[in-house]
Amino acid sequence: MLHSGSRGIGNQLAQCHICTARELAKMAANKLPDPDLAYFVSGTPEFQAYWRDLQWTQDYARVNRDIMMSRFKRIIEKHLVGGKPTKPLLSVNCHHNYAEKEVHFGEEVYVTRKGAVRAREEDYGIIPGSMGAKSFIVKGKGNLESFCSCAHGAGRLMSRNKAKNQFTLDDLIEQTKGVECRKDDRIIDEIPGAYKPIDKVMENQADLVEIVATLKQVVCVKG
Repeated sequence: MLHSGSRGIGNQLAQCHICTARELAKMAANKLPDPDLAYFVSGTPEFQAYWRDLQWTQDYARVNRDIMMSRFKRIIEKHLVGGKPTKPLLSVNCHHNYAEKEVHFGEEVYVTRKGAVRAREEDYGIIPGSMGAKSFIVKGKGNLESFCSCAHGAGRLMSRNKAKNQFTLDDLIEQTKGVECRKDDRIIDEIPGAYKPIDKVMENQADLVEIVATLKQVVCVKG
């Protein structure tokens, strides 16, 4: 199981469009509570340019994950099965923190899933736990009230700064016992205790997805 987003280029493109939106807000004399609330109007050239770049970066992220997984698969085949090709029982490549144009309740709308993945009846998804917890492969139930979505992970109980102040290196070592991973001061903000209990999260979204497989990590590589 691996994760990669748009590797920085998405952020750079987003910053360009945010600057454009702010300038448009100034030109229109829109009095916004915060400059970061600047927006594009659907159908305008600026909106179309933003949507085009957004879809490009999402596609880039998906292909990036496919390439990473393909390379990892070849390494596994080389060292574990003598170089013989293997066929996975199931391959899942899903977005999170993204936007799509979809039809819900008979209307075409833009859906932004932040910390969420799509969970239609035909969708498989990945719900990762923390460094020391379980992760899940799931199949969507197509819950219309959730706009066919489910949570992407456990979610944080506390901010990164609070985790760094509250936990120690000894806590990190104890909470990641049995997992081969980095155990140093620089990743205390990723300590399992900073996240919600993944089993409770899964229980709370039983009406959104069914669990297909439960994964217990033995190696966790951050970077």
